[in-house]
Amino acid sequence: MPDSLTNTAENLTLDWINGVGTPTRPTTPLKVALVTANGTDAAAGTEAAGGGYSRQTLTVAASVSGTTSNSADLVWSNMPAATVVGIEIWDSAGSPVRLWWGPLTDSRTTAAGDEFRLPAGAVSLSLT
Repeated sequence: MPDSLTNTAENLTLDWINGVGTPTRPTTPLKVALVTANGTDAAAGTEAAGGGYSRQTLTVAASVSGTTSNSADLVWSNMPAATVVGIEIWDSAGSPVRLWWGPLTDSRTTAAGDEFRLPAGAVSLSLT
């Protein structure tokens, strides 16, 4: 998801790099949400809901050349009937902060009870 940082994450990153203010590091673990309508840099999309759906914990490998990706499969069991068009990455703060967003290469439709999987390496995060 190159250039898919939210406005909030962009501001936090710039403030940290430039030594401005006191940017707060995201609360871990980071969580991946599935969306049925994509958001924008400024606004969240429409998150999937129902069935056994819940946000999944993101684990990433160390960054290489400004890029990293999920180091473990992300699996959602007992999905609701939905067409998933993208993902969002949120922190785990008491009031979660949305950090990344992006469309899937191809949307995927699930029937009630289906499993949805993003294999290791499928979620690529880049600052380039």
